[in-house]
Amino acid sequence: MPQLRIALAQVNTCVGDIVGNSSLVLDWTRRAVQDGAHVVAFPEMTLSGYPIEDLTLRKSFAAANREALERLALDLQAEGCGDALVIVGHLGRDDEGPRNSASLLYGGEVVATYNKHHLPNYGVFDEARNFAPGFDLPIVKLHGVDVGVVICEDIWQNGGPVAALGKVGVDMVVCINASPYERSKDDQRVPLVSRRAVEAGAPLAYVNLVGAQDELVFDGDSLIADAEGRIIARGPQFAENLLVADLELTAGGHTSTTVPAEPGPIRMPAFDVHRIVLQPEPLPDFEPRPLPAPAEPLSDEAEVWAALVTGLRDYVHKNGARTVTFGFSGGIDSAVCAALAVDALGPDSVYGVSMPSVYSSEHSRSDAAELAQRLGCHFETHAVADMVDTYVRQLELTGLAEENVQARVRGVLLMALSNQHGHLVLATGNKTELAVGYSTIYGDAVGAFAPIKDVPKTLVWKLARWRNDAAEKRGEVAPIPENSISKVPSAELRPDQTDQDSLPEYDVLDVVIDGYVEGDKGYQDLVSDGFDAELVERVLRMVDKAEFKRRQYPPGTKITFKAFGRDRRLPITNRWHEVAP
Repeated sequence: MPQLRIALAQVNTCVGDIVGNSSLVLDWTRRAVQDGAHVVAFPEMTLSGYPIEDLTLRKSFAAANREALERLALDLQAEGCGDALVIVGHLGRDDEGPRNSASLLYGGEVVATYNKHHLPNYGVFDEARNFAPGFDLPIVKLHGVDVGVVICEDIWQNGGPVAALGKVGVDMVVCINASPYERSKDDQRVPLVSRRAVEAGAPLAYVNLVGAQDELVFDGDSLIADAEGRIIARGPQFAENLLVADLELTAGGHTSTTVPAEPGPIRMPAFDVHRIVLQPEPLPDFEPRPLPAPAEPLSDEAEVWAALVTGLRDYVHKNGARTVTFGFSGGIDSAVCAALAVDALGPDSVYGVSMPSVYSSEHSRSDAAELAQRLGCHFETHAVADMVDTYVRQLELTGLAEENVQARVRGVLLMALSNQHGHLVLATGNKTELAVGYSTIYGDAVGAFAPIKDVPKTLVWKLARWRNDAAEKRGEVAPIPENSISKVPSAELRPDQTDQDSLPEYDVLDVVIDGYVEGDKGYQDLVSDGFDAELVERVLRMVDKAEFKRRQYPPGTKITFKAFGRDRRLPITNRWHEVAP
């Protein structure tokens, strides 16, 4: 049986950094070849980064991708890597427009290019806007093995290129991906990879991007399934990694270049199959290495925490910042953001600021100071009472106006420190607050990035408990003060205020929001689910009214099925409501 050693290079790229991304390909290919790999696969759009959004419209950017690709093929040859088949994703362009492409490099040349066929146009994806679909299906023979390539969404849709490869015959399928993370995605992804391997009648090697780009975070978790659909190798989550595996393959002697048409509701498109021979003869037999032990999947809380850390770290570093600052209020949200920031950037890059007003409790001040002490980060105090008093007296503010000016003074203070010292400001609001508009625009909504923007309030508490438990199991100091977790949450903008003065209990509120936002349920649906009609009406009104605030909120890492922003897009000016105004 023919043998191949395949390496899946799970790397962290940066959008627009063609030079840096090319260096990544060269470095990781060199490592793979030194490890004896015959095939090295990189994620979707590795050269350009992903997603590039309307950079697809820049002909100059596509030309730079092509120049880098051809130069990379020569550089790989010069580095002694020319005998390896290197599969690299990039932005392509031809007479029909931009393409989401995967090129196969061998012997110093670009020997074939596959253009993504299925272009997702849902959720966070706008690929039908950005790319033209491909219909060419190149299959290369390397060391007696027929290798086909597909890209990400191509395995999520029935009746596409994987099915076509199965019909014409292939010995191995390589799927390159930039598949964004969301909670429980592996419940779909792993069985999908298994099914497509069975459909192709050949092993399927799935390499995924790792790292973050704006709101999206990619978890890696690369996989190899055998022809029977068994997962035989698996890479780690949220870490760069080279997954190397020896495969013994059944060569089928395939020659067909026509995809047979079959009756039925799912019809495959008319692919143009091209067979390209690179090395027709199998390799001399070699002793295969034992398959690497599959990486253990993370628990739900560990997975979410790693996603949030990755999202924050990459946003800060890829945008050229090194330090962050934000308000340490003593509450749970800022405490979780602080622990995330220290895990992502290190304590010396985190600058906490306590900004007490006349309504700030003593425990909030002491909890904020204790948080900084536990984390070992920078901490300073700037009281805002006098600044607030100037606004209140001069403008004769009362009620909500007085409350909000406190938050806005804090926002101005943080932005001033940012300008003075170069820190990037973080907004510490959670998804529940964002949903119902429980924040002050130009106040606590100020910032360049919002680490827990897509984290419901009840999950914020779970993550805090999990992070403390994880620290204690390692014999470390728990980073989050117990009082920040257990005390009743309050914005402390008026005497004796609590969140539940304005909001339903969070354990109920989060479920209603989840049904309305993630499930697209209407008023009657939620009432039928057993929720109090008055409660549902109240929550839906708050969510609908807050769209203008959400539109102006900073970006933040997506972890749920439907995040505000890229996922859920509603008009600000909108007279449709689930309940009568």
